[in-house]
Amino acid sequence: MRIGTCKWLLLILATLFLSGCAGQNGGQTATPLPENPEVVVQDLDITTGQTIFVPAYSEVHYASGDRTMELAVTLVVHNTDFTYPIILTSVRYYNTEGQMVREYLSLPQQLGPMASADFFVDAGEQIGGVGTNFIVEWVAEQPVYEPVVEALMLNTSGTQGLSFTSPGRVISQIE
Repeated sequence: MRIGTCKWLLLILATLFLSGCAGQNGGQTATPLPENPEVVVQDLDITTGQTIFVPAYSEVHYASGDRTMELAVTLVVHNTDFTYPIILTSVRYYNTEGQMVREYLSLPQQLGPMASADFFVDAGEQIGGVGTNFIVEWVAEQPVYEPVVEALMLNTSGTQGLSFTSPGRVISQIE
């Protein structure tokens, strides 16, 4: 192979490699993203999936329980499979009374291998209460590693801050 041909081949391979490195559109997962194409679940041959309950705390009691601190909540879904995508079919946020406050997805969204999606509740948006939660539903067309689903709660005030995580728990499974 001639040196000129090798240079062109390397240039083409480098261009293809770098064009696959797209930046994340931080936090805007409530609307379809090019990286997470919408899918029609009825067209899929579903082999696995789960419903995951994720406890979240949009406020916590402190100072003898007579005060509360509002917390921002970020739910993150990590696809842990190296090869296959998963399909997020529903991400719902519930308040302390068990009433659905918000459905984050209008249509199912594909989450590529090793990709993550996040869903945010602002600290000033206190419609949830102390015992809020998320219900996340996902499916896949082939066996995949289970996603990791967690809620991160956070607030800062002056020089002090409070943050903690809450892991999701599988409450229903498709096998």
